[in-house]
Amino acid sequence: MSDIETTAQPATPAQVRFSDFGLSPAILQALTDQGYEHPTPIQAQAIPVVLQGRDVMGAAQTGTGKTAGFSLPIIQLLLAHANTSMSPARHPVRALVLTPTRELAVQVAENVANYCKHTPLRSTVVYGGVDIKPQAQIMRGGVEIVIATPGRLLDHVEQKSISLSQVQMLVMDEADRMLDMGFLPDLQRIINLLPKQRQNLMFSATFSPEIKKLANSFLTNPVTIEVARSNATADKVTQVVYKVSEEHKRDAVAYILRQREMKQVIVFSNTKIGASRLARGLEQEGMKASAIHGDKTQQERMAALEAFKRGEIDVLVATDVAARGLDISDLPCVINYDLPYNAEDYVHRIGRTGRAGASGDAISIYSDKDERLLADIEKLIKQTIKRGALEGFNPSGRGGEQRHGERRASARPERGERSERSERPERGERPDRGGRPMAPRRDKIDPWFLKPYEPSRGPAGATASVAPAPSAAKPKQKVAALLGGLRKE
Repeated sequence: MSDIETTAQPATPAQVRFSDFGLSPAILQALTDQGYEHPTPIQAQAIPVVLQGRDVMGAAQTGTGKTAGFSLPIIQLLLAHANTSMSPARHPVRALVLTPTRELAVQVAENVANYCKHTPLRSTVVYGGVDIKPQAQIMRGGVEIVIATPGRLLDHVEQKSISLSQVQMLVMDEADRMLDMGFLPDLQRIINLLPKQRQNLMFSATFSPEIKKLANSFLTNPVTIEVARSNATADKVTQVVYKVSEEHKRDAVAYILRQREMKQVIVFSNTKIGASRLARGLEQEGMKASAIHGDKTQQERMAALEAFKRGEIDVLVATDVAARGLDISDLPCVINYDLPYNAEDYVHRIGRTGRAGASGDAISIYSDKDERLLADIEKLIKQTIKRGALEGFNPSGRGGEQRHGERRASARPERGERSERSERPERGERPDRGGRPMAPRRDKIDPWFLKPYEPSRGPAGATASVAPAPSAAKPKQKVAALLGGLRKE
């Protein structure tokens, strides 16, 4: 493997069109159906290089169109093998796209299906969390393009429902995320199953030293395409952070959502249980919210995502499983309920908004314990994030935020969480409706327990002895008799 070459091309001029790349009329028709005419910078630079058969490392900000940057030239190259035969042998797997998450796999598969809908090429997606049999049946029928998560792909390899012996192109989408999730052994095993002669493409928003090391291990004379500074955030995304105490973070999120009357917002949490609790809390505030994380079934996750896209859900509370590859149009804002432990995840999270040149807001909530995480993020993106103040937010109230003058009296902290009030009454005290402590609650006590001890008496009135002598009428049995070992007299 040789050193990585780098292309340094200017941004795409407005007059460049997809038709300038020599793509098939069937592909151009599909792009017209989607309303696409001009390529993005990553697409304009990647498509010609991929069409030449070169290996590529593509780095671009999230939301700049990396999927089309590799899928369009792949479809164009595979058209030479396209046919309408019903025989599965005429439709072997020729292109393999690996993604770190189920949601990203589905997103890529939808785009690929749209791009090749006017061609005879077949594509499918395989991922875990669902029944493997329907997937196996589709692949046994023959498909040229497979989009897969690594674990489920290896399941199909073991069941012999897929053959990788004729793969001509391998794509690793969001490769850095796959390494973060521990997929390196699976990736190496998959690479070993592929033919030695093939074209390799890696696309991601960031390239860490570990990713570059992996790329050097299997890419041949790759061309690196970077359309933006590594780990840069989109210029049209307005970033701001608000500092609140840890126990008032949930109220701060509810306050921001209500004050700005936001719709179509993704709120990121670091933990699955935190996402579920926050979603329930927002629902109690009267908002349409749902959670999406790894403990949800695939059907539940997809249903929540589709409802969010249709506008039936206003707030989607998600862990980082949803931070990569989700292409949701008109997403005006993302909120970091928790700052991510990995600074690079911040770039991917806020990349959900401000996509394809649109503007967006990235709001983060942090407390004293998150100062180091915020410093790491600012060091990575090489800029200082604006500190803001939540005007009108009153965390000293009963629930932090005042809702039309008061908060519902029924609001209670979730089980296992600290109270959201800044001061808690002592145990045994409970505040009345005016906030004044009341006298400790006294449970009713049975008077019988307050009487002095009196020893029990026999029928004649005499006090019963503490240790009465054993009755003489019943002689004590010998232990040997109980064990069946007493000798006969």
